Amino acid sequence: MKVLVIGGGAREHALCRSLSLDPDVTALHCAPGNAGIAEVAELHPVDQLDGAAVAELATGIGAELVVVGPEAPLVAGVADAVRRAGIACFGPGKEAAQLEGSKAFAKDVMAAAGVPTARSYVCTTAAEIDEALDAFGAPYVVKDDGLAAGKGVVVTGDLAAAREHALACGRVVIEEFLDGPEVSLFAITDGETVLPLQPAQDFKRALDDDEGPNTGGMGAYSPLPWADPKLVDEVMASVLQPTVDELRRRGTPFSGLLYAGLAITSRGVRVIEFNARFGDPETQVVLARLKTPLSRVLLHAAKGTLDAEPPLTWRDDAAVTVVVASHNYPDTPRTGDPIEGLDAVAADDAPHAYVLHAGTKRDGDAVVSAGGRVLSVTATGKDLVEARERAYRAVGRIRLDGSQHRTDIARKAAEA
Repeated sequence: MKVLVIGGGAREHALCRSLSLDPDVTALHCAPGNAGIAEVAELHPVDQLDGAAVAELATGIGAELVVVGPEAPLVAGVADAVRRAGIACFGPGKEAAQLEGSKAFAKDVMAAAGVPTARSYVCTTAAEIDEALDAFGAPYVVKDDGLAAGKGVVVTGDLAAAREHALACGRVVIEEFLDGPEVSLFAITDGETVLPLQPAQDFKRALDDDEGPNTGGMGAYSPLPWADPKLVDEVMASVLQPTVDELRRRGTPFSGLLYAGLAITSRGVRVIEFNARFGDPETQVVLARLKTPLSRVLLHAAKGTLDAEPPLTWRDDAAVTVVVASHNYPDTPRTGDPIEGLDAVAADDAPHAYVLHAGTKRDGDAVVSAGGRVLSVTATGKDLVEARERAYRAVGRIRLDGSQHRTDIARKAAEA
């Protein structure tokens, strides 16, 4: 089939890489893509938020499946426009995508579905904010209600900083702090059948040992050797299936990728947040381990026939991703710096390690930085120790002036 992927980050590069290796995919397109995706897919310029433009592009190239990667186009209703054009689309419609687009909406769905989550208040005034912060106490968890590219959440013991962030958000969700390790679990769904993927863990803070500001994610690993083997089944029963059932009951069925960000607390599993798309950088490690051809599963989800899909199959390998970010990220990043060493990774580290592009573009013969998170260096190995060694060896070959990366991705899990 002909497939069109919408987006231009490392998540979309991971999707395109998997689809390019899929024998069922006869032509692969991406819009707008990036310098790395150009090596495996034909790129097209498009306004990702313009549903009519995306549908026109899909029609023009004869796409039989459109995969919408980022959250903003989903919340803008791009998947609806593609489906109205008669083309199968992987990704929820505008109303169902509010599960990520509005944290208050997500809390309402969870309450109705009986999904375990943190107690919370939705606040719109300074008085409500002060009351909520006082009610929960430190550490304070303050979440912008809308989309914020993974950086709208502040967790801090500083009351003034929590209040400042809350006041800057407009509508804000303030909730109790959840103790325990965090887990990301993806599930593919057609609005009725739910097919879970393997869990992963990502690293949100910019610096080693979870110091520094929140980011969109600085690395990830899978599997989780410390997690309960029954975790996926438990989350399926208590979180994923009830959420999908509740959205269908409301008349806004969720078809696409449902991402549950979880805390494994002393009182059991609790949902931190939902996303309406593949997470970045967790997608990079989860797809590195997926053996089932990806296009068939996504098409079944898009067409409402996921019940015909057998359980997913997985490689035994572990996978680790390390994000290489620009100077000054997550604040305004410096861009335009040349990236060197990509050919060395391809020559010396493949197939066990490879580079997925995020914020990159071509400048003549050179590849230069074009965003905050620039590259996701991904590696597989027989266990996390070997996957880490391979990932960091590849990171060491890359030269990007002023770049930064964490040195402790998956370290504790590998040492356990």
